[in-house]
Amino acid sequence: MADGDGQADDRDLVDSSHWLPLFQMLNAMDQDIASLYDDAGVTGLRTRFVGPLIKLGRHGSMTIKELATAVEVTHSAMSQTAAAMRAAGFVEGAESGDGRTRCIQLSQRGRELLPLLQAEWRATEVTLRQLEAEIPYPLTQVVKDINAVLARRSFKQRLDDNLTRALKEDLR
Repeated sequence: MADGDGQADDRDLVDSSHWLPLFQMLNAMDQDIASLYDDAGVTGLRTRFVGPLIKLGRHGSMTIKELATAVEVTHSAMSQTAAAMRAAGFVEGAESGDGRTRCIQLSQRGRELLPLLQAEWRATEVTLRQLEAEIPYPLTQVVKDINAVLARRSFKQRLDDNLTRALKEDLR
């Protein structure tokens, strides 16, 4: 088998993780963002809270479904995030227009942190755009290109085909 440079790689595929460097880079960036909150003395804040908290700051109270749609995650993921944000004291229950739905809103603590959250978000966006300007092939373009290829044949289809091969041929 050849690696990305066309060089032979004799390792068993189970001993590899092709995109591990990407995941490690993203994790390191996420940890750097989290360190900003630590440096500011903010406890209990996870980086995954920031987008939803900013949305709540801009839109007021929202249902879990509305918030999940706004930040483009599943309802289940947002439900878990909302529970964690509530436990950390960043959100609280809110009155809804009808008694059938439950809403959340920023707590006093969440409202107090909102300027820092928005400033960090803006700083992160500018930093990422600056990074992309320094590299020859921006990651946003890579994502567009991968999505175009996947539009022709989905990742699931490709995975199914390769799983069949692996089960038959013991791909290594």
